[in-house]
Amino acid sequence: MNYKKYFKKAIAIALLFFLVNAPLILAYKNIDDKDNIIKNNSNNSKEIALTFDDGPHPKETAKILDVLKKYDAKATFFVVGKHVKWYPDSVIRASKEGHEIGNHTYTHPDISTLSEEQLKTEIKDCENIIMEKTGQKPKVFRPPFGNYNKRCLEELSKDLGYTVVLWSGVDVRDWQNPSSNQISNKIINNVKPGDIILLHDYGTENTIKALNTIIPSLQQKGYKFVTVSELLDKKNR
Repeated sequence: MNYKKYFKKAIAIALLFFLVNAPLILAYKNIDDKDNIIKNNSNNSKEIALTFDDGPHPKETAKILDVLKKYDAKATFFVVGKHVKWYPDSVIRASKEGHEIGNHTYTHPDISTLSEEQLKTEIKDCENIIMEKTGQKPKVFRPPFGNYNKRCLEELSKDLGYTVVLWSGVDVRDWQNPSSNQISNKIINNVKPGDIILLHDYGTENTIKALNTIIPSLQQKGYKFVTVSELLDKKNR
């Protein structure tokens, strides 16, 4: 078998694929740049944004707020609108204590599968319940599952006025219920200045335990815990 011949053919096919699809690849990459998808703050400040998705939970969100208060740390809660309707007390408390409330849709669908009207309904219904309970319009949005497409981004940023926020490389998948030590060790050992850390406040008791290790350990290293908007505000200065 002429391996050299097949190798050259494979290279040619790969090159042809890139040339044909380069516009699509580059367009996808530019989503982050052009449409302001935020994954971290790249200015190397020793600030971190803890974010909690899918709440509020009737018990666990309050426990997380207790830990944050204990260490004078701020965070951002990307809430699901129907959960806010069911369990408003923790959202009200979080807002009063200086944490940020972000929009995470009303029912937690994959927004990349929705029509324009369905997407707007999900965003607006969540926005309205947040405003009803806190008196403040959310400024940041996180798509459930991290799924989105260019059409979604255009509607969110241009029509609805949101900054779309994902997260940095540290994703401990706490919804899979790893141990508190696994959660804390992965974050402490891998975190970088300006990171946005993805956690959950719905059905994640081990996350609460881990926070009692993560926050003081990183504070001793000089890190400060801020909201996403505070992190982005410093990035834009």
